[in-house]
Amino acid sequence: MSSNQSGGSGHLPSLLWKQNTLALAGTGGGLVWSRVMSRQKNQSNKGHGVSKGKEREPRTLIRFKTALMNTLMDVLRHRPGWVEVKDEGEWDFYWCDVSWLRENFDHTYMDEHVRISHFRNHYELTRKNYMVKNLKRFRKQLEREAGKVEAAKCDFFPKTFEMPCEYHLFVEEFRKNPGITWIMKPVARSQGKGIFLFRRLKDIMDWRKGTVGKKLTIVEAQPARTNVNPSASHDTKSSDDQKEEIPVENYVAQRYVENPYLIGGRKFDLRVYVLVMSYIPLRAWLYRDGFARFSNTRFTLSSIDDHYVHLTNVAVQKTSPDYHPKKRFRQYLASKHGPEAVETLFSDMDNIFIKSLQSVQKVIISDKHCFELYGYDILIDQDLKPWLLEVNASPSLTASSQEDYELKTCLLEDTLHVVDMEARLTGKEKRIGGFDLMWNDGPVSREEGPSDPSGMGNFVTNTHLGCINDRKEQLRQLFRSLQSQKKTPG
Repeated sequence: MSSNQSGGSGHLPSLLWKQNTLALAGTGGGLVWSRVMSRQKNQSNKGHGVSKGKEREPRTLIRFKTALMNTLMDVLRHRPGWVEVKDEGEWDFYWCDVSWLRENFDHTYMDEHVRISHFRNHYELTRKNYMVKNLKRFRKQLEREAGKVEAAKCDFFPKTFEMPCEYHLFVEEFRKNPGITWIMKPVARSQGKGIFLFRRLKDIMDWRKGTVGKKLTIVEAQPARTNVNPSASHDTKSSDDQKEEIPVENYVAQRYVENPYLIGGRKFDLRVYVLVMSYIPLRAWLYRDGFARFSNTRFTLSSIDDHYVHLTNVAVQKTSPDYHPKKRFRQYLASKHGPEAVETLFSDMDNIFIKSLQSVQKVIISDKHCFELYGYDILIDQDLKPWLLEVNASPSLTASSQEDYELKTCLLEDTLHVVDMEARLTGKEKRIGGFDLMWNDGPVSREEGPSDPSGMGNFVTNTHLGCINDRKEQLRQLFRSLQSQKKTPG
């Protein structure tokens, strides 16, 4: 499969953040201890990327491994000093899929410099029911420790119930607000499969009859050991444009956002990329570019059975006969609402990224060998309020247009720069290519000098989502500066 071919669903035209214009271009502890012990026991076995060198010693040869034949493979193969290994060859860098993680992580010895592309229990954030459960718990924690105002900053996901275990709680809430629209989503399926909207309780009776009595405890107790996709990403293999292996009938019932922001009468959502290098301490980067996925049919609540109206999933929309590949967006939004309103919107999105990561910070197994490139799906309503729909642990890396290919190529190149297998960085960088450091055990300021977490004074968060991404020039300056520092002793 070439890098421009679609593996599975491909992508809708992408809404790219370029030059301040959005242009549619086509489409604990015990676990950690046991893992350390397992590595020590397996040191006598064949390791991957085993080296006796120091952790931050510069490396000129990086052995990489991946099963993805898409944009990622192109980027890895073209990276200077990187060499592909296959089968059981020893590797330094592995962009693995979640199934490999489940089967091999606890039994693989990894030296200091080795990196893999997922955290051990990433599903705490990327599986729909776990994400909501962690966000609800974190909201209660904030209310106890910081008050209701701070807790209200977590109100960015629709009211949600896990089904069938919270069916009676859902019914109670349903009867309080008769006539509103709800959406049912399988917690571990993708591409829009199994999703339906409803307004009457009897509309879900057939679903409930088919699930009540089924034991879900195996999935709940050992999510990382089952054949179910625990990431809730758009793919059980490795990317959100591939098919999942085994569907499960564990759902979430979520209040449907009935007033989505519309462009040209059509609904859309945004895909934003967040790179997490560590959870303890939390160190997260936000990418400047992203894209949007539009539905292909004008929005209406009078036809809740039409997926072309309500679902923005690529796998759904690509089959629409009315698909058009070119549109424009950001200038329209700014001209209609003003730059201040748009700035507030993006600040609210920053809050979503940070609060969602903080909600799982204490439950994610933070291993120094791991990093994660998340794909956040955000919906905006008519009041310019952003809503978190889901977080993908394996966002699609297959491109369906030249613009989409260029975005993902730059995204992946910059991801590798941040991961820094070559050990060229100082660790003090606040921007690397298209990535801006938005959290480093606390908020990061755009200005130089000590940070001001209180939010007083001139503190402005170091996020630039949707701003100019002059990544090539920034990278030239960065590596020129790093080179000069090496030449200057002391």
